[in-house]
Amino acid sequence: MAYWLFGMAILVAIMVVIGGVTRLTGSGLSMVEWRPLMGTLPPLNAAEWQRVFDLYRASPEYDQLNYGMDLAGFKGIFFWEYFHRLWGRLLGLAFGLPLLVLLITRRVPLGYAGRLTALLCLGGFQGVIGWWMVKSGLTEVASVSQYRLAVHLGTALVIFSLLLWSGLDLIYQPSRRPTGHTMCSLMLIAITILAGALVAGMDAGLLYNEYPLMGDGLLPVEYGEAGTWDAFENPASAQFHHRWIAALTFAAVLALGVRAWRDGSKWLGGAVLGAVTLQFLLGIATLLHGVPVSLGGMHQAGAVILLGSALMLAHAQHR
Repeated sequence: MAYWLFGMAILVAIMVVIGGVTRLTGSGLSMVEWRPLMGTLPPLNAAEWQRVFDLYRASPEYDQLNYGMDLAGFKGIFFWEYFHRLWGRLLGLAFGLPLLVLLITRRVPLGYAGRLTALLCLGGFQGVIGWWMVKSGLTEVASVSQYRLAVHLGTALVIFSLLLWSGLDLIYQPSRRPTGHTMCSLMLIAITILAGALVAGMDAGLLYNEYPLMGDGLLPVEYGEAGTWDAFENPASAQFHHRWIAALTFAAVLALGVRAWRDGSKWLGGAVLGAVTLQFLLGIATLLHGVPVSLGGMHQAGAVILLGSALMLAHAQHR
């Protein structure tokens, strides 16, 4: 059962990357209706394609960003959003059906029935959160709310973390708490990822494509212009915070990996060192190149890999 949970964690990680590519390709608002049960199949004939295209042409994004797009262009952006939603449905089946069989046959280990059922419910709720996020971009401003994007990404990573941790619990018996350094590092990783979601939601990565300076200094000239909520609603400020929280996270996790290596956890320590170094360099490269889809997708994947490796190290200290 542990390996089933590990497999589900990998599928969720892939889902996170697909979601990132969907956003990077500007595909997230191509499907303007939510049909949880009937929307599994894509348009299968010319009439159905025309229907969904007409719905899109009535949306603010078409008028503001893609005016004049033809049906062939629409099919290109439709693919990623459809694939993202389809993957979510497949995830639900891959988790829900085996769980049902395990519950019926009473093969769920003691104490796990409630945990796994709660995970299934959280996964279903994640679909609702996704539509709630999309709806925010179907208003006068053709852009999803950065707050809702952060909630959607954060929930996905909570599901990923719980799946991975639960699988590890089934193999290894916990006996003690992870170190304070490890817990602080995990918290910093989470904050950095959520700060990155704010950057993504405001397309702030398209500003100041240089590093470490932002214009003529370390602090952008726009910093503080948005007032009380500047950190969350000013793209330049959001990028500034993501940069330096990421640098702090890099230093903390680097020290954690070195410490684990010296304490004998060479495999996990090396994994954490490699993951945090790669992710930090990917972040800089993504920024310097103006957030291309390839680097942006790898940066999103790197975040999940870093989180997963840090969680595995934390669990190793937990036993």
